[in-house]
Amino acid sequence: MKSKSKTNIFDTLKERGYIKQVVFEDDLYKRLGSESMPFYVGFDPTADSLHIGHYIPIMVMAHMQRAGHKPIALIGGATALIGDPSGRTDMRTIMTKETVQSNGEAFVVQMKRFLSFEGKYGAKLVDNSAWLGKLNYLNFLRDVGGYFSVNKMLTADCYKQRLEKGLTFLEFNYMLMQAYDFYRLFEKYGCRLQVGGNDQWSNILAGADLIRRKCGEDAFGLTLTLLETSDGKKMGKTQKGALWLDANKTTPNEFYQYFRNVEDAKVAECLKLLTFLPLDQINEITRYNDQRINEAKKRLAYEVTKLVHGEAAAVAAQNEAAAAFGGSSSDMEAHKISLTKDATVIDLLCECKFAVTKSEARRLIEGGGIRIDDKVVVTVGDTIGQYASGAEFVLSKGKKNRIKVAL
Repeated sequence: MKSKSKTNIFDTLKERGYIKQVVFEDDLYKRLGSESMPFYVGFDPTADSLHIGHYIPIMVMAHMQRAGHKPIALIGGATALIGDPSGRTDMRTIMTKETVQSNGEAFVVQMKRFLSFEGKYGAKLVDNSAWLGKLNYLNFLRDVGGYFSVNKMLTADCYKQRLEKGLTFLEFNYMLMQAYDFYRLFEKYGCRLQVGGNDQWSNILAGADLIRRKCGEDAFGLTLTLLETSDGKKMGKTQKGALWLDANKTTPNEFYQYFRNVEDAKVAECLKLLTFLPLDQINEITRYNDQRINEAKKRLAYEVTKLVHGEAAAVAAQNEAAAAFGGSSSDMEAHKISLTKDATVIDLLCECKFAVTKSEARRLIEGGGIRIDDKVVVTVGDTIGQYASGAEFVLSKGKKNRIKVAL
């Protein structure tokens, strides 16, 4: 991770198109340019994987961390038991504590591809059940409830759209709980900034207002651009449903192909929001309005897949796409690995993400589906050197999955 940047991160976020709305923009700008600011993003663990809708907030966390600001990833272990009404027309399914905890642990594994949890600006993981799970209801009403106007709350978009179908008192408490999260993070970690999707605007305002009224201190909020298609629909829907960051729910190849096929008009925006490529490089590779934009799409698909699934998976997906469209092994980019020729083919399959477990690797070999160059691997215990004549070779799984490997 880079040390604290001299460039104000607000400028970077604005130039790349992340920022939608800001609470007290001028004051926030000054603070971000003069101090290291702890900030937080909340994640309600309502599924066992993050999806593409979480990608932009995580990228903002990574950009801010690289500029010397400290991220706090707040897992909503308590709020997920209630459900956020924002952006919903129906009530979320209430989850068990065990499911919420398991989902939160899965989130952390995925976040570590983007964030460092070590060092001076290392990200901190916090679960709001640490305080919300221990609240005395009467004390909460007395200490927090008095700062909220029901009339004002009902004007918030997250509640207005639910009134016709019915808004439960359970959901009505969500805004107070999220505001209380912000207050507790401010008290314990000096967190003055909450970052979230634009559908969280009302909740973020409520938290910043609670801190100012209860503590007499400045607090800020920043909402982010949604990833949308040209006709205004949320990007990230596939035939199978959501575009997940878990390889078992959306494979790296499916992930790669999704971004390889984005519409031409959205390529530059996606590169700015979803990769760390410098803006001048993005502008250079997206300046064409003809078939050359396809090279930018390939770069987008590769960079995003590499961030989410790792370099090996990105190279494999890139090579499979090239092979599907008539590419040869000489066109492939070699993926460098740390194994030697004495390593087993099973280890090779796991290293290159062609198999998640050694048991799966054994089944692939036993089924005759693995080749090194043009030689079928026939025995489970065989080594790489029994098939590869040189330090570089093509590893194939089935007819389409191919990757060039360099030992």
